[in-house]
Amino acid sequence: MERQKSMEKGLLRKSLSIRERKFPNEEAFLETGLSRKSPREITKKAQNDDGECRVTATVFFSTFVAVSGSFCTGCGAGFSSGAQSGITKDLSLSVAEYSMFGSILTLGGLIGAIFSGKIADVLGRKRTMLFCEAFCVTGWLAVALAQDALWLDCGRLLLGIGVGLFSYVIPVYIAEIAPKHVRGSFVFANQLMQNCGIALFFIIGNFLPWRLLAIVGFVPCVLHVFCLFFIPESPRWLAKKGRDKECRSALQRLRGSDVDISREANTIRDTIEMSEVDGESRMSELFQRRYAYPLLIGVGLMFLQQLSGSSGVTYYASSLFNKGGFPSAIGTSVIATIMVPKAMLGTIIVDKLGRRTLLMASCAAMGLSALLLSVSYGFESFGILPDLTPIFTCIGVLGHIVAFAMGMGGLPWIIMAEIFPMNVKVSAGTLVTVTNWLFGWIITYTFNFMLEWNASGMFFIFSMVSAFSIVFIYFLVPETKGRSLEEIQALFSNSVQ
Repeated sequence: MERQKSMEKGLLRKSLSIRERKFPNEEAFLETGLSRKSPREITKKAQNDDGECRVTATVFFSTFVAVSGSFCTGCGAGFSSGAQSGITKDLSLSVAEYSMFGSILTLGGLIGAIFSGKIADVLGRKRTMLFCEAFCVTGWLAVALAQDALWLDCGRLLLGIGVGLFSYVIPVYIAEIAPKHVRGSFVFANQLMQNCGIALFFIIGNFLPWRLLAIVGFVPCVLHVFCLFFIPESPRWLAKKGRDKECRSALQRLRGSDVDISREANTIRDTIEMSEVDGESRMSELFQRRYAYPLLIGVGLMFLQQLSGSSGVTYYASSLFNKGGFPSAIGTSVIATIMVPKAMLGTIIVDKLGRRTLLMASCAAMGLSALLLSVSYGFESFGILPDLTPIFTCIGVLGHIVAFAMGMGGLPWIIMAEIFPMNVKVSAGTLVTVTNWLFGWIITYTFNFMLEWNASGMFFIFSMVSAFSIVFIYFLVPETKGRSLEEIQALFSNSVQ
């Protein structure tokens, strides 16, 4: 606690020194962050001293609209499981061809991730989400109308590019607009809505033909485009671009018309000015000692998230159930029923338990689930306890997906959006997002081959990765719950010094 207070004071002193140099005649700034206060402004401050912690209807609505893009992402992830039997039958695809189709979403995500940070920096957070939907809408239409594997893969690739851009810009946008005491829960809603999309497609994929399923995925993308016109741009992005008037207008809209936003606006502006002392960092300049700690955390969490096998388990859940002798229609329906309430629970408790605790609990549950699947498929290969294999398979797949939804699925994106200062957010965020999608593609493409080769060994490796993740989180990942973005940046600056 004492260390946190000293860091906050250090950040405040830096902010004040910059403000004093640029605005030496603002006598009142040292006390309140206001300049030339009127009696009305003084009254507003007294009534709304905690204004930056206020959660308004605009913040709720903006967050909901933003995470609707994550719902589209979940629809894309859940599509490959429910559509597998129909597509392979109608278009006569081999295992290798369907593995390419399933994994090409993550390959497209990798392409989108490479440009995600730069596009979000140039276009802004809101217009980048509109840009994402152009790819998603086109991709769904191409899949729905596909007559061969080529068109199918092209549509899936376009959808992946949109999803890859979404994966960066949505958590960043929410982290930049949400008050600090609910930032974790609001960014975690990104994972909640993604699970809603997966759950929907797991359920209706048992009843709808795959072309109609693609049309269902097209509809929320169109609705998302319409809603994006009614939310404000990120105040921090506007401040970074020197658009102070628009920044204050957006911040006022987010915090409420009766709230004095001067202190928060000044803090944002001063922090950006401090980060711009070194200028905008290029990718080559990112690998410096001062950025090593947050970069290790961001890249490490994304690397471990994918090597836990999470994408493969989600994309090919039907294949896992079938291999273990459990009815896939029942299994996917059970997953869909449970994973949304579990993600909702994660959204509620993330700002109560904290990032570290929830991450380690999630990894522990994923590791145990993967170990159970390893034992289950081991029994199946040797013909031991055939009556228990389907039960173990159901519990293992269900536990792995639910545990992932509870923590490891969404929390690395929350932390990624929190730990990087504005001057390196583009390059660092791009690198972290690329890491996620690169290893996601490797896992999803090789998953079916490894499943046929040695399913038990594959899941044993996944369980060991989850065990190592607990050690990594315990020793390296700091708790960011309840801290503003500016306080978190001060924390990492002091860790280097």
